[in-house]
Amino acid sequence: MSEPLKTEKAASSSGLKMMSRATYFREAALKNIFLLCAVLAVAAVGLIFVFTMARGWEVVKDPGLAAFLGGTEWSSSLGRFGILPLINGTIAVTLGALLLGAPLAIGTAVFLSEIASPRMRSIVRPAVEMLAGVPSVVFGFFGLVMIRPVVAELTGGMGFGTLTASVILAVMIVPTIATLTEDALGSVPPGIREASYAMGATTWQTIYKVLLPAAKIGIIDATILGMGRAIGETMAVVMVAGNAPQFFKGLGAPIATITSQIVIDMSYATGTHKTALFGLAIILFLISMGLVALVRALSRLNTKKA
Repeated sequence: MSEPLKTEKAASSSGLKMMSRATYFREAALKNIFLLCAVLAVAAVGLIFVFTMARGWEVVKDPGLAAFLGGTEWSSSLGRFGILPLINGTIAVTLGALLLGAPLAIGTAVFLSEIASPRMRSIVRPAVEMLAGVPSVVFGFFGLVMIRPVVAELTGGMGFGTLTASVILAVMIVPTIATLTEDALGSVPPGIREASYAMGATTWQTIYKVLLPAAKIGIIDATILGMGRAIGETMAVVMVAGNAPQFFKGLGAPIATITSQIVIDMSYATGTHKTALFGLAIILFLISMGLVALVRALSRLNTKKA
């Protein structure tokens, strides 16, 4: 008896059936649908990039690449579109958010992963995840009504500026960093914990001497993605930063970021002004691409070490 007949006979005797033609076509259709979804996702990103580049490329001619990238003044009334004050404001707000939010998020992740009881975990984790679903305008209102007066008393100003924006962004990036950090801690093999406890280490020694170093790459990835969220946030920053395109002059001084300037100016911008705004969008796009590339590079490095 030939081999195919033996296989078919064995499948029939064991109750197995060969895949029907309808099942085959259904699986092929699903495969093509998923492929189409992936292609559309990539195409959407590509079209956004092409559109932004096409509209913003004229910034090379007017106001000129040197004046755009190296200019120290952004003033539509004077026709000056230097982005250095906006980059400075973006960096100041982002660093402030990371300094305040990253330790809070990592501490939350450690608590959920290693310390909290199942009952406490079932309460805290949904609360942290719910922060990710709160609209940014709500955070902006909260900062405007609750945080700004406190900052005004501390700094003696109006309360609009780097500190207020950093506090709001710190709260907004907590879900991103905390969730990814918890996943990184959960991916550490259980044997590492058991070996640490077997050598007489306490829970706290195991956390900061064993688990955190073991999950270091994952925590760095989480922090970088949180930084991307802070850089790209717009509405909350517009409401509390003061929107003054100037260099950092103190925690209580008004400041503007790249995203906030785009939102404020786009409704009335024309000509060179509008081109410069598209140039800002290109800068944001390149920053986002750089952050994603950095995360992927770190992930590959971690994979090679493993």
